[in-house]
Amino acid sequence: MRSIVGGSIVGVKLILSNMDIKEKFGHKVKELRENKGFSIEQLANISNVDRNYISDIEKGKRNVSIEIMEKIILALDTDFPIFFNNNEFKNGI
Repeated sequence: MRSIVGGSIVGVKLILSNMDIKEKFGHKVKELRENKGFSIEQLANISNVDRNYISDIEKGKRNVSIEIMEKIILALDTDFPIFFNNNEFKNGI
């Protein structure tokens, strides 16, 4: 994960701890998408989810259904346990 504040992971944790679950999910989607080198358009085509919807997810503006989560997570070549087995979703972070 890239540093955001002050060149340290502490800044990232502080920012993530202030996010709601929609923002955390969107942040994780964006991070994985960028790590794969996918544009939003490419992820939309692979997942069969509208690109504007994905953009809104990444911004934390959408309450995502479990079906849409599955499409996106699979398109990012991961699965639910791996996706959610991350400090962003643990320990109130």
